[in-house]
Amino acid sequence: MYDVCRNEGWVSVGSSHDTAQFAVEGIRRWWGQRGRRAYPAAPQLLITADGGGSNGYRIRLWKIELQKLANELGFPVTVCHLPPGTSKWNKIEHRLL
Repeated sequence: MYDVCRNEGWVSVGSSHDTAQFAVEGIRRWWGQRGRRAYPAAPQLLITADGGGSNGYRIRLWKIELQKLANELGFPVTVCHLPPGTSKWNKIEHRLL
């Protein structure tokens, strides 16, 4: 994950057979350890995500896990998906990796 406003990267390491749950857990941990302190008055969370794979816009489990996160946080979580196949041109991803 990359926080554009603070120019900070965050890497979540673990193992899971389900990428959608793993991705949302990474967002949850980032918020708990960094995001909440950096943005205490945040009215919502905006996420940009790759359009394919387990966090694609059609994946039901991804949506369910994001809704659980939004319920925990108490504010909306909005996801903007990059078109499938374009993440290889994502400058942020290249910067972090």
